[in-house]
Amino acid sequence: MNIHEYQAKQLFLEYGIPVPNGKQAATAQQAVDVAAQLAGDTWVVKAQVHAGGRGKAGGVKVAKSSGEVAEFTKAMLGRQLVTHQTDAAGLPVKQVLIEKTYPIERELYLSLLVDRSSERMVFIASAAGGMDIETVAHDSPEQIQSIKINPITGLQAHQCRTVAYALGLKGKQHQALEKIMRGMVDLFLAKDASQIEINPLIVTNNGELMALDAKINFDDNALALHPDILALKDPSQEDDRENIAQQFGLNYITLEGNIGCMVNGAGLAMATMDLVKLKGGKPANFLDVGGGTNVEKVCEAFKLILSDTHVKAVLVNIFGGIVKCDVIAQGILAAIQEVHVTIPVVVRLEGTNVEEGRALLSNTGLNLYAADDLAHASEQVVALAGEAA
Repeated sequence: MNIHEYQAKQLFLEYGIPVPNGKQAATAQQAVDVAAQLAGDTWVVKAQVHAGGRGKAGGVKVAKSSGEVAEFTKAMLGRQLVTHQTDAAGLPVKQVLIEKTYPIERELYLSLLVDRSSERMVFIASAAGGMDIETVAHDSPEQIQSIKINPITGLQAHQCRTVAYALGLKGKQHQALEKIMRGMVDLFLAKDASQIEINPLIVTNNGELMALDAKINFDDNALALHPDILALKDPSQEDDRENIAQQFGLNYITLEGNIGCMVNGAGLAMATMDLVKLKGGKPANFLDVGGGTNVEKVCEAFKLILSDTHVKAVLVNIFGGIVKCDVIAQGILAAIQEVHVTIPVVVRLEGTNVEEGRALLSNTGLNLYAADDLAHASEQVVALAGEAA
């Protein structure tokens, strides 16, 4: 789960990580009022969306008067901000963050994430802050410093010094960086984060360190333990179908193809999508209905798939392990009739009671096709989607 920058900065403050003075606003008047409360004569207006690259897309503006604060806020609120990290539709801007500006001497990069290969938390640091870290890693890998944290010993002082030297910090800045790094680790562990990123971490003209931007991702599997974090969720920043899927215990991700996929099991779903692609088709979604699926889940799954107007055919690939194939077949039939599915549906069943399940799907009078194996099912659904298109 992602949160907005202003929410991340509130968490930063709780863990001793310095951030600029600022506050969010939902109207132009609120933005002007916030600017009046902040000392200084220039402010930055930042669109709040769950995506990076806002500055290049016009989502970050420096205002030199209250009039410009209002002007920039009006221009941002209510629009769909399209960045290199969003799709073509962009994300809606419902709030802006108004912050005091600070004279910047240097821009650094600092993040904390999970390195699955080493099973460690790892700090990534670079003196080339304010840029896409992927570009830096590709063009100048020598500028990237990584520090793995042993879960038994925790973050060590010498590791903080190593990062400080790599970033070119001096004197009291070493202590300031260590405080920030320890705050990041404490926040990461306390709230079950999966990534914390500060880009840029600035050095002001008086030598202070400050998180000018803030991004935090959280482990979805741990959200039940953190109702305070779950309360920060903004559904408007996520796909509507994905939000609905979560309510019914379905794992759904929207893609750009025209073949709807309904599968039980994440691994089988990935294999199904790969085979559809191999046969010349394009999946419209990833959809895992889970091992213990039922009629209600299948109905909701069909509703999700059909809500995408690009879908021309559906491939249902079910392995009957926990749930028997004949029970699944009954659920599919009930769902197709209840949801009034009119596009072709190819069903491949395998597992317990598979013959009984296939028999139920035969001669139904519906636009339903039973396949013997996944390769045949993939070829069939690709052909049917092509005909429909």
